[in-house]
Amino acid sequence: MNAVFSSHPLESRRARLRAELDQRRLSLFVVTDPLNVFYLTGFRGSAGVAVLGPSDAVLWVDPRYTLQAQKDAQNVEVVEERGALLKAVARWLRKRKPRRVGFEGDHLTCSGFRTLEREGHDLLRFESTSGLVEELRSVKDAGEIALIRQASRVTVEAFEETVRGIRPGVTECDLAAEIEHRMRQKGAEGAAFETIVASGHRSAYPHARASSKVLGESELVIFDLGAILAGYAADMTRTVYLGRPSGRMVKLYRAVREAQQRAVEALWPGVKGCEVDSAARRALERRGLAQYFTHSTGHGVGLNIHEKPRLARTERKRLKAGSVVTAEPGVYLEGLGGVRLEDTVLVGEDGPEVLTPSPMDRWIIS
Repeated sequence: MNAVFSSHPLESRRARLRAELDQRRLSLFVVTDPLNVFYLTGFRGSAGVAVLGPSDAVLWVDPRYTLQAQKDAQNVEVVEERGALLKAVARWLRKRKPRRVGFEGDHLTCSGFRTLEREGHDLLRFESTSGLVEELRSVKDAGEIALIRQASRVTVEAFEETVRGIRPGVTECDLAAEIEHRMRQKGAEGAAFETIVASGHRSAYPHARASSKVLGESELVIFDLGAILAGYAADMTRTVYLGRPSGRMVKLYRAVREAQQRAVEALWPGVKGCEVDSAARRALERRGLAQYFTHSTGHGVGLNIHEKPRLARTERKRLKAGSVVTAEPGVYLEGLGGVRLEDTVLVGEDGPEVLTPSPMDRWIIS
């Protein structure tokens, strides 16, 4: 971990945060979300509170994490606290007497906020923020892109090895377990989310969970999977057909394939999220299938499997170079089944780069 999160990228992230704090006229910022603590300090634990400012970078942890924090946190003062972390943070803030203190309104609980206020003795002025660090995280640095690229490679390999043995008679749960086992064998920490394998009529459920259902002949099977590696996730969906597909099935698959291609091709810096979503929907509209596309076209991928930026009808924000997103249109027909195709894609300066290049033309398994 230290090799990946060197002082340079962490300092760059903290510098970007400080610029935001300066713009908002915040003296210090309290970080409580574990993923954001990791992003800004390098410490990856379930309990820690960081305070960052123009000349401060302090991390409070309980004794379970002292050694880990001292090893992982880069250019950060680590404070071991045996009592409540937020009480210790408030006492420290009280001594510093900052003008205005920001905190993560999306993540700090009401009781946590009351602790800060109470321990601050009304001497501190707190201001809630929303999505401040998440917005910074929406543009990945080189180290993050390298990890997502590795997680994507593991995802592709685990799927391609598993799908070679797919046949009628195996259960959805068996296939999901095999995929996750192969991910771990290849160096992943595990699955970034519960692996989806949905066959037959269940493939029409966009977020079906793998079940004990046995795969049968003449069925669509959706695989939605992603590995997590050193904290960073990948996300990929492929749909296959067991047997000889009808003409209707072929047209359905080709329609979703075209919509997915249009979405990927639109992923350039400066494009609005709604424009990428529209590119996919227009392709399905031409085939009379747009009404069966019931979710957004994509989302950011990184420390969370779903994070900024979004690719949706209402998303007006423009994509930036360095963002990593999914492109995942799908069509779901009750009683028949569904087709979804998804890649993790880097929005590069020179255009989109698919990080999960598992072929989509080998979808018929006979």
